[in-house]
Amino acid sequence: MSPKRWTPDSWRTKPIMQVPEYPDPQALAEVEKLLATFPPLVFAGEARELKRGLAKVAGGDAFLLQGGDCAESFAEHGANNIRDFFRVFLQMAVVLTYAAASPVVKVGRVAGQFAKPRSSPTEKRDGVELPSYRGDIINDIAFTAAARTPDPRRQIEAYRQSAATLNLLRAFAHGGYANLASVHQWMLGFVKDSPQSRRYEELADRISEALGFMQACGLDLEGHPELKGTEFYTCHEALLLGFEQALTREDSTLPPGNWYCTSGHMVWIGDRTRQHDHAHVEFFRGIKNPIGLKCGPTLKADDLLRLIDILSPENEPGRLTLICRFGADKVADRLPGLIRAVEREGRSVVWACDPMHGNTIVAANGYKTRPFDLILKEVQSFFAIHGAESTYAGGVHLEMTGQKVTECTGGARAITDADLTSRYHTVCDPRLNAEQAIEMAFLLADLIKRERGGKAKPLPAVAGL
Repeated sequence: MSPKRWTPDSWRTKPIMQVPEYPDPQALAEVEKLLATFPPLVFAGEARELKRGLAKVAGGDAFLLQGGDCAESFAEHGANNIRDFFRVFLQMAVVLTYAAASPVVKVGRVAGQFAKPRSSPTEKRDGVELPSYRGDIINDIAFTAAARTPDPRRQIEAYRQSAATLNLLRAFAHGGYANLASVHQWMLGFVKDSPQSRRYEELADRISEALGFMQACGLDLEGHPELKGTEFYTCHEALLLGFEQALTREDSTLPPGNWYCTSGHMVWIGDRTRQHDHAHVEFFRGIKNPIGLKCGPTLKADDLLRLIDILSPENEPGRLTLICRFGADKVADRLPGLIRAVEREGRSVVWACDPMHGNTIVAANGYKTRPFDLILKEVQSFFAIHGAESTYAGGVHLEMTGQKVTECTGGARAITDADLTSRYHTVCDPRLNAEQAIEMAFLLADLIKRERGGKAKPLPAVAGL
Protein backbone atom coordinates (compact mmCIF):
# COMPACT_ATOMS: atom_id res chain seq x y z
CA MET A 1 0.00 0.00 0.00
CA SER A 2 1.59 3.25 -1.13
CA PRO A 3 1.67 6.18 1.31
CA LYS A 4 -0.78 9.03 0.91
CA ARG A 5 0.33 12.12 -0.99
CA TRP A 6 2.65 14.30 1.06
CA THR A 7 2.21 18.05 1.46
CA PRO A 8 4.01 20.44 3.82
CA ASP A 9 0.92 20.44 6.05
CA SER A 10 -0.07 16.76 5.84
CA TRP A 11 1.48 16.24 9.28
CA ARG A 12 -1.48 18.17 10.74
CA THR A 13 -3.74 15.16 10.14
CA LYS A 14 -1.60 12.92 12.37
CA PRO A 15 -1.27 12.51 16.13
CA ILE A 16 1.53 14.64 17.54
CA MET A 17 3.74 14.53 20.62
CA GLN A 18 5.73 17.18 22.49
CA VAL A 19 3.76 20.22 21.30
CA PRO A 20 2.91 23.19 23.51
CA GLU A 21 -0.64 24.36 24.11
CA TYR A 22 -0.87 27.93 22.84
CA PRO A 23 -3.66 29.91 24.55
CA ASP A 24 -4.41 31.90 21.37
CA PRO A 25 -4.56 29.66 18.25
CA GLN A 26 -5.33 32.66 16.04
CA ALA A 27 -2.16 34.46 17.13
CA LEU A 28 -0.18 31.28 16.42
CA ALA A 29 -1.68 31.03 12.93
CA GLU A 30 -0.81 34.67 12.22
CA VAL A 31 2.81 34.16 13.27
CA GLU A 32 3.14 31.04 11.09
CA LYS A 33 1.61 32.93 8.15
CA LEU A 34 4.11 35.76 8.64
CA LEU A 35 7.06 33.36 8.90
CA ALA A 36 6.04 31.80 5.59
CA THR A 37 6.77 35.17 3.91
CA PHE A 38 10.30 35.43 5.37
CA PRO A 39 13.39 34.50 3.33
CA PRO A 40 14.81 31.00 3.84
CA LEU A 41 17.51 30.68 6.48
CA VAL A 42 19.48 28.15 4.40
CA PHE A 43 19.32 27.15 0.77
CA ALA A 44 18.38 23.90 -0.90
CA GLY A 45 21.71 23.70 -2.71
CA GLU A 46 23.57 23.87 0.61
CA ALA A 47 21.45 21.03 1.99
CA ARG A 48 22.31 18.95 -1.10
CA GLU A 49 26.01 19.67 -0.56
CA LEU A 50 25.71 18.41 3.00
CA LYS A 51 23.92 15.29 1.78
CA ARG A 52 26.83 14.60 -0.59
CA GLY A 53 29.25 14.97 2.31
CA LEU A 54 27.19 12.61 4.44
CA ALA A 55 27.11 10.12 1.57
CA LYS A 56 30.91 9.99 1.89
CA VAL A 57 30.49 9.35 5.61
CA ALA A 58 28.04 6.53 4.87
CA GLY A 59 30.65 5.02 2.55
CA GLY A 60 33.40 5.22 5.18
CA ASP A 61 35.30 8.02 3.43
CA ALA A 62 34.62 10.88 5.87
CA PHE A 63 33.66 11.48 9.50
CA LEU A 64 30.71 13.48 10.88
CA LEU A 65 31.36 15.96 13.68
CA GLN A 66 28.04 17.25 14.98
CA GLY A 67 27.77 19.41 18.06
CA GLY A 68 26.69 22.55 19.82
CA ASP A 69 24.29 23.89 22.41
CA CYS A 70 21.66 21.73 24.04
CA ALA A 71 19.24 24.66 23.70
CA GLU A 72 20.14 28.07 22.34
CA SER A 73 19.24 31.03 24.49
CA PHE A 74 17.99 34.46 23.47
CA ALA A 75 19.87 35.99 26.42
CA GLU A 76 23.26 34.47 25.52
CA HIS A 77 23.16 35.38 21.83
CA GLY A 78 26.22 37.40 20.89
CA ALA A 79 29.18 37.54 18.54
CA ASN A 80 31.71 36.43 21.15
CA ASN A 81 29.77 33.29 22.09
CA ILE A 82 29.28 32.36 18.43
CA ARG A 83 32.96 32.94 17.67
CA ASP A 84 34.14 30.93 20.67
CA PHE A 85 31.91 28.00 19.74
CA PHE A 86 33.06 28.13 16.12
CA ARG A 87 36.76 28.14 16.90
CA VAL A 88 36.50 25.24 19.34
CA PHE A 89 34.59 23.38 16.63
CA LEU A 90 37.39 24.19 14.15
CA GLN A 91 39.99 22.88 16.60
CA MET A 92 38.09 19.64 17.05
CA ALA A 93 37.67 19.24 13.28
CA VAL A 94 41.33 19.81 12.51
CA VAL A 95 42.36 17.26 15.17
CA LEU A 96 40.00 14.69 13.67
CA THR A 97 40.98 15.51 10.06
CA TYR A 98 44.66 15.07 10.86
CA ALA A 99 44.03 11.78 12.66
CA ALA A 100 41.68 10.25 10.11
CA ALA A 101 43.48 11.59 7.00
CA SER A 102 40.00 12.06 5.56
CA PRO A 103 37.40 14.85 5.43
CA VAL A 104 35.39 15.84 8.46
CA VAL A 105 31.82 16.97 7.77
CA LYS A 106 31.12 19.82 10.20
CA VAL A 107 27.52 20.28 11.38
CA GLY A 108 26.74 22.61 14.28
CA ARG A 109 23.76 22.42 16.63
CA VAL A 110 23.28 26.15 16.17
CA ALA A 111 21.06 28.76 14.49
CA GLY A 112 17.87 26.84 15.20
CA GLN A 113 18.25 24.62 18.30
CA PHE A 114 15.59 26.42 20.35
CA ALA A 115 12.89 23.82 21.10
CA LYS A 116 13.33 20.98 23.58
CA PRO A 117 11.22 17.89 24.30
CA ARG A 118 10.40 17.35 27.95
CA SER A 119 9.67 14.26 29.99
CA SER A 120 6.74 16.02 31.67
CA PRO A 121 4.44 18.78 30.37
CA THR A 122 4.51 20.52 33.75
CA GLU A 123 7.01 21.35 36.48
CA LYS A 124 6.25 21.73 40.20
CA ARG A 125 8.19 23.89 42.67
CA ASP A 126 7.16 24.56 46.26
CA GLY A 127 3.64 23.40 45.52
CA VAL A 128 3.28 25.58 42.41
CA GLU A 129 2.76 23.75 39.10
CA LEU A 130 3.48 25.47 35.79
CA PRO A 131 4.12 24.40 32.18
CA SER A 132 7.63 23.02 31.63
CA TYR A 133 10.24 25.15 29.93
CA ARG A 134 10.34 23.97 26.31
CA GLY A 135 13.02 26.24 24.88
CA ASP A 136 13.18 29.95 24.14
CA ILE A 137 11.22 29.58 20.90
CA ILE A 138 8.19 28.54 23.01
CA ASN A 139 8.42 30.04 26.50
CA ASP A 140 10.86 31.46 29.06
CA ILE A 141 12.87 29.63 31.69
CA ALA A 142 11.74 31.97 34.52
CA PHE A 143 9.34 30.14 36.84
CA THR A 144 6.31 32.42 36.58
CA ALA A 145 2.93 31.85 34.98
CA ALA A 146 3.52 34.61 32.43
CA ALA A 147 7.00 33.39 31.48
CA ARG A 148 5.93 29.76 31.10
CA THR A 149 2.89 30.55 28.93
CA PRO A 150 3.73 29.57 25.32
CA ASP A 151 4.02 32.70 23.18
CA PRO A 152 4.02 32.34 19.36
CA ARG A 153 5.80 35.67 18.89
CA ARG A 154 8.95 34.05 20.25
CA GLN A 155 9.18 32.21 16.92
CA ILE A 156 9.88 35.54 15.21
CA GLU A 157 12.75 36.21 17.61
CA ALA A 158 14.10 32.70 17.03
CA TYR A 159 14.07 33.29 13.28
CA ARG A 160 15.89 36.62 13.63
CA GLN A 161 18.51 35.18 15.97
CA SER A 162 19.06 32.24 13.63
CA ALA A 163 19.49 34.57 10.66
CA ALA A 164 22.03 36.72 12.54
CA THR A 165 23.92 33.65 13.74
CA LEU A 166 24.07 32.16 10.24
CA ASN A 167 25.31 35.46 8.84
CA LEU A 168 28.22 35.51 11.28
CA LEU A 169 29.01 31.80 10.85
CA ARG A 170 29.18 32.21 7.06
CA ALA A 171 31.54 35.15 7.53
CA PHE A 172 33.76 33.09 9.85
CA ALA A 173 33.73 30.06 7.54
CA HIS A 174 34.53 31.89 4.31
CA GLY A 175 35.85 35.30 5.34
CA GLY A 176 39.32 34.24 6.45
CA TYR A 177 38.80 33.18 10.07
CA ALA A 178 38.83 29.48 9.15
CA ASN A 179 42.05 29.80 7.15
CA LEU A 180 44.40 26.95 8.11
CA ALA A 181 47.17 29.52 8.34
CA SER A 182 45.32 30.76 11.45
CA VAL A 183 45.33 27.33 13.10
CA HIS A 184 47.40 28.67 16.05
CA GLN A 185 44.90 31.47 16.72
CA TRP A 186 41.90 29.23 17.37
CA MET A 187 42.87 28.34 20.95
CA LEU A 188 40.72 29.93 23.65
CA GLY A 189 42.67 31.76 26.34
CA PHE A 190 41.29 29.87 29.33
CA VAL A 191 42.54 26.49 28.04
CA LYS A 192 46.07 27.59 27.13
CA ASP A 193 47.63 25.97 30.21
CA SER A 194 45.94 22.61 29.69
CA PRO A 195 47.50 19.37 28.37
CA GLN A 196 45.11 19.61 25.42
CA SER A 197 46.52 23.02 24.58
CA ARG A 198 50.11 21.74 24.46
CA ARG A 199 49.06 18.82 22.32
CA TYR A 200 47.03 21.04 20.01
CA GLU A 201 49.85 23.57 19.63
CA GLU A 202 52.21 20.80 18.51
CA LEU A 203 49.64 19.66 15.96
CA ALA A 204 49.22 23.26 14.77
CA ASP A 205 53.00 23.51 14.38
CA ARG A 206 52.96 20.45 12.11
CA ILE A 207 50.18 21.94 9.97
CA SER A 208 52.02 25.27 9.70
CA GLU A 209 55.20 23.47 8.72
CA ALA A 210 53.33 21.52 6.04
CA LEU A 211 51.85 24.70 4.61
CA GLY A 212 55.27 26.34 4.62
CA PHE A 213 56.77 23.34 2.84
CA MET A 214 54.07 23.47 0.17
CA GLN A 215 54.76 27.14 -0.45
CA ALA A 216 58.51 26.54 -0.56
CA CYS A 217 57.90 23.93 -3.25
CA GLY A 218 56.16 26.55 -5.33
CA LEU A 219 52.59 25.40 -4.75
CA ASP A 220 50.06 28.22 -5.01
CA LEU A 221 48.06 28.01 -1.78
CA GLU A 222 45.93 30.94 -2.94
CA GLY A 223 44.50 28.64 -5.59
CA HIS A 224 43.20 26.22 -2.97
CA PRO A 225 40.12 27.78 -1.29
CA GLU A 226 39.68 24.66 0.86
CA LEU A 227 42.76 25.79 2.82
CA LYS A 228 41.38 29.30 3.37
CA GLY A 229 37.84 28.43 4.47
CA THR A 230 35.58 25.56 5.38
CA GLU A 231 32.10 24.25 4.75
CA PHE A 232 30.02 24.52 7.91
CA TYR A 233 26.41 23.41 8.18
CA THR A 234 23.67 23.78 10.80
CA CYS A 235 21.22 21.34 12.34
CA HIS A 236 18.56 21.13 15.02
CA GLU A 237 15.74 18.95 16.26
CA ALA A 238 12.68 19.93 14.20
CA LEU A 239 10.25 19.73 17.09
CA LEU A 240 7.95 22.72 16.51
CA LEU A 241 6.39 21.62 13.23
CA GLY A 242 4.37 24.78 12.61
CA PHE A 243 7.61 26.77 12.53
CA GLU A 244 9.28 24.15 10.32
CA GLN A 245 6.35 24.08 7.88
CA ALA A 246 6.42 27.87 7.57
CA LEU A 247 10.06 27.64 6.46
CA THR A 248 9.56 24.70 4.09
CA ARG A 249 9.91 25.82 0.48
CA GLU A 250 9.84 24.18 -2.93
CA ASP A 251 13.16 24.42 -4.77
CA SER A 252 12.44 26.41 -7.93
CA THR A 253 15.61 25.10 -9.62
CA LEU A 254 14.36 21.50 -9.57
CA PRO A 255 11.24 19.73 -10.87
CA PRO A 256 8.08 20.22 -8.76
CA GLY A 257 7.87 18.23 -5.56
CA ASN A 258 11.35 18.97 -4.21
CA TRP A 259 10.56 20.53 -0.83
CA TYR A 260 13.29 21.60 1.59
CA CYS A 261 13.00 22.65 5.21
CA THR A 262 15.05 25.85 5.11
CA SER A 263 15.34 26.37 8.87
CA GLY A 264 18.56 24.33 8.85
CA HIS A 265 20.67 22.21 6.54
CA MET A 266 19.96 19.05 8.52
CA VAL A 267 17.06 18.41 10.89
CA TRP A 268 16.37 15.39 13.07
CA ILE A 269 13.54 13.53 14.77
CA GLY A 270 13.92 13.11 18.51
CA ASP A 271 13.68 9.84 20.40
CA ARG A 272 10.35 10.93 21.89
CA THR A 273 8.69 11.80 18.55
CA ARG A 274 9.74 8.95 16.25
CA GLN A 275 6.38 7.11 16.16
CA HIS A 276 6.02 5.88 12.57
CA ASP A 277 2.37 6.98 12.20
CA HIS A 278 2.71 10.36 13.94
CA ALA A 279 3.19 13.92 12.76
CA HIS A 280 6.98 14.25 12.94
CA VAL A 281 7.70 11.21 10.80
CA GLU A 282 5.02 12.35 8.35
CA PHE A 283 6.66 15.78 7.99
CA PHE A 284 10.15 14.38 7.63
CA ARG A 285 9.29 11.82 4.97
CA GLY A 286 8.50 14.57 2.48
CA ILE A 287 11.40 16.99 2.87
CA LYS A 288 14.56 16.45 0.83
CA ASN A 289 17.10 17.59 3.43
CA PRO A 290 19.52 15.16 4.94
CA ILE A 291 17.76 14.09 8.13
CA GLY A 292 18.61 12.43 11.41
CA LEU A 293 16.78 9.97 13.62
CA LYS A 294 17.57 9.69 17.32
CA CYS A 295 17.74 6.03 18.35
CA GLY A 296 17.24 5.40 22.06
CA PRO A 297 17.24 2.24 24.18
CA THR A 298 13.53 1.46 23.59
CA LEU A 299 13.90 1.29 19.78
CA LYS A 300 13.43 -2.22 18.38
CA ALA A 301 15.03 -3.45 15.17
CA ASP A 302 11.70 -3.98 13.39
CA ASP A 303 10.57 -0.46 14.29
CA LEU A 304 13.84 0.98 13.04
CA LEU A 305 13.51 -0.80 9.70
CA ARG A 306 9.94 0.46 9.33
CA LEU A 307 11.12 4.02 10.00
CA ILE A 308 13.96 3.67 7.49
CA ASP A 309 11.49 2.46 4.88
CA ILE A 310 9.34 5.54 5.47
CA LEU A 311 12.10 8.13 5.78
CA SER A 312 14.57 6.83 3.18
CA PRO A 313 12.58 4.71 0.71
CA GLU A 314 15.08 5.30 -2.10
CA ASN A 315 18.02 4.25 0.10
CA GLU A 316 19.91 7.38 -0.93
CA PRO A 317 23.38 7.59 0.69
CA GLY A 318 23.61 10.61 2.97
CA ARG A 319 19.86 10.94 3.39
CA LEU A 320 19.56 9.36 6.86
CA THR A 321 21.81 9.58 9.90
CA LEU A 322 21.04 7.29 12.83
CA ILE A 323 22.06 9.18 15.98
CA CYS A 324 22.43 6.52 18.68
CA ARG A 325 21.87 7.61 22.29
CA PHE A 326 21.68 4.56 24.52
CA GLY A 327 23.85 5.29 27.54
CA ALA A 328 27.18 3.73 28.44
CA ASP A 329 25.46 0.88 30.31
CA LYS A 330 23.05 -0.01 27.48
CA VAL A 331 24.91 0.50 24.20
CA ALA A 332 26.49 -2.98 24.12
CA ASP A 333 23.09 -4.58 24.58
CA ARG A 334 21.05 -2.38 22.19
CA LEU A 335 23.29 -1.32 19.30
CA PRO A 336 24.50 -4.63 17.76
CA GLY A 337 20.99 -5.86 16.93
CA LEU A 338 20.13 -2.60 15.17
CA ILE A 339 23.36 -2.70 13.14
CA ARG A 340 22.74 -6.30 12.08
CA ALA A 341 19.15 -5.56 11.02
CA VAL A 342 20.18 -2.54 8.93
CA GLU A 343 23.08 -4.42 7.35
CA ARG A 344 20.88 -7.42 6.59
CA GLU A 345 18.47 -5.19 4.67
CA GLY A 346 21.28 -3.42 2.82
CA ARG A 347 20.24 0.03 3.98
CA SER A 348 22.62 2.98 3.56
CA VAL A 349 22.82 5.07 6.74
CA VAL A 350 25.33 7.10 8.70
CA TRP A 351 25.92 5.67 12.17
CA ALA A 352 26.63 8.44 14.68
CA CYS A 353 27.06 8.29 18.45
CA ASP A 354 25.31 10.71 20.81
CA PRO A 355 27.04 9.90 24.11
CA MET A 356 25.41 12.77 25.98
CA HIS A 357 21.69 12.09 26.43
CA GLY A 358 21.94 8.56 27.79
CA ASN A 359 24.49 9.52 30.43
CA THR A 360 22.72 12.28 32.32
CA ILE A 361 22.67 11.90 36.09
CA VAL A 362 21.74 14.07 39.08
CA ALA A 363 24.67 14.95 41.33
CA ALA A 364 24.45 14.82 45.10
CA ASN A 365 23.93 18.60 45.20
CA GLY A 366 20.91 18.35 42.87
CA TYR A 367 22.59 19.57 39.67
CA LYS A 368 22.00 17.61 36.50
CA THR A 369 25.35 16.58 35.01
CA ARG A 370 27.10 14.17 32.65
CA PRO A 371 30.32 12.46 33.76
CA PHE A 372 33.08 12.73 31.15
CA ASP A 373 34.12 9.11 31.80
CA LEU A 374 30.63 7.83 30.93
CA ILE A 375 30.52 9.97 27.77
CA LEU A 376 33.87 8.56 26.69
CA LYS A 377 32.86 5.01 27.63
CA GLU A 378 29.83 5.12 25.34
CA VAL A 379 31.95 6.48 22.46
CA GLN A 380 34.55 3.75 22.97
CA SER A 381 31.83 1.08 23.06
CA PHE A 382 30.26 2.52 19.91
CA PHE A 383 33.55 2.19 18.01
CA ALA A 384 34.25 -1.26 19.43
CA ILE A 385 30.82 -2.56 18.43
CA HIS A 386 31.17 -1.26 14.88
CA GLY A 387 34.60 -2.84 14.71
CA ALA A 388 33.17 -6.18 15.79
CA GLU A 389 30.34 -5.88 13.24
CA SER A 390 32.71 -4.76 10.42
CA THR A 391 30.67 -1.58 9.98
CA TYR A 392 31.73 2.06 10.06
CA ALA A 393 31.44 4.26 13.14
CA GLY A 394 30.75 7.39 11.13
CA GLY A 395 30.28 10.24 13.53
CA VAL A 396 29.72 11.76 16.92
CA HIS A 397 27.01 14.11 18.20
CA LEU A 398 28.03 16.22 21.22
CA GLU A 399 26.42 18.90 23.33
CA MET A 400 29.22 21.42 23.85
CA THR A 401 30.03 25.10 24.14
CA GLY A 402 32.98 27.43 23.74
CA GLN A 403 32.24 28.94 27.14
CA LYS A 404 34.09 28.28 30.39
CA VAL A 405 31.28 26.36 32.03
CA THR A 406 31.29 23.66 34.70
CA GLU A 407 28.37 21.44 33.74
CA CYS A 408 29.90 18.03 32.94
CA THR A 409 32.07 16.47 35.63
CA GLY A 410 35.48 14.89 35.00
CA GLY A 411 37.91 15.51 32.19
CA ALA A 412 41.58 16.42 32.55
CA ARG A 413 40.81 19.18 35.04
CA ALA A 414 38.62 16.77 37.02
CA ILE A 415 35.56 18.97 37.49
CA THR A 416 33.77 17.73 40.62
CA ASP A 417 30.18 17.87 41.81
CA ALA A 418 31.15 20.82 44.01
CA ASP A 419 32.44 22.71 40.95
CA LEU A 420 29.05 22.53 39.23
CA THR A 421 27.74 25.49 41.22
CA SER A 422 30.44 27.89 39.98
CA ARG A 423 29.63 28.23 36.25
CA TYR A 424 26.50 26.22 35.53
CA HIS A 425 24.94 28.30 32.75
CA THR A 426 22.94 25.86 30.62
CA VAL A 427 19.21 26.50 30.24
CA CYS A 428 18.56 22.80 29.79
CA ASP A 429 21.15 20.01 29.63
CA PRO A 430 24.83 19.89 30.70
CA ARG A 431 27.42 20.68 27.99
CA LEU A 432 31.09 19.87 27.56
CA ASN A 433 33.13 23.03 27.96
CA ALA A 434 35.79 23.99 25.41
CA GLU A 435 38.61 22.15 27.18
CA GLN A 436 36.57 18.97 27.58
CA ALA A 437 35.44 19.16 23.94
CA ILE A 438 39.03 19.39 22.68
CA GLU A 439 40.06 16.57 25.00
CA MET A 440 37.24 14.47 23.55
CA ALA A 441 38.44 15.28 20.03
CA PHE A 442 41.91 13.89 20.77
CA LEU A 443 40.42 10.77 22.32
CA LEU A 444 38.13 10.38 19.31
CA ALA A 445 41.09 10.82 17.00
CA ASP A 446 42.82 7.85 18.60
CA LEU A 447 39.70 5.74 18.07
CA ILE A 448 39.46 6.83 14.43
CA LYS A 449 43.11 5.96 13.86
CA ARG A 450 42.52 2.44 15.10
CA GLU A 451 39.31 2.13 13.08
CA ARG A 452 41.10 3.11 9.89
CA GLY A 453 43.73 0.43 10.41
CA GLY A 454 46.84 2.54 10.67
CA LYS A 455 46.21 4.61 7.55
CA ALA A 456 45.96 7.79 9.59
CA LYS A 457 48.79 10.00 10.85
CA PRO A 458 50.16 9.82 14.40
CA LEU A 459 49.02 12.55 16.73
CA PRO A 460 51.26 14.54 19.05
CA ALA A 461 51.64 13.04 22.50
CA VAL A 462 51.95 14.86 25.79
CA ALA A 463 53.65 13.35 28.80
CA GLY A 464 51.07 12.02 31.20
CA LEU A 465 48.32 11.63 28.62
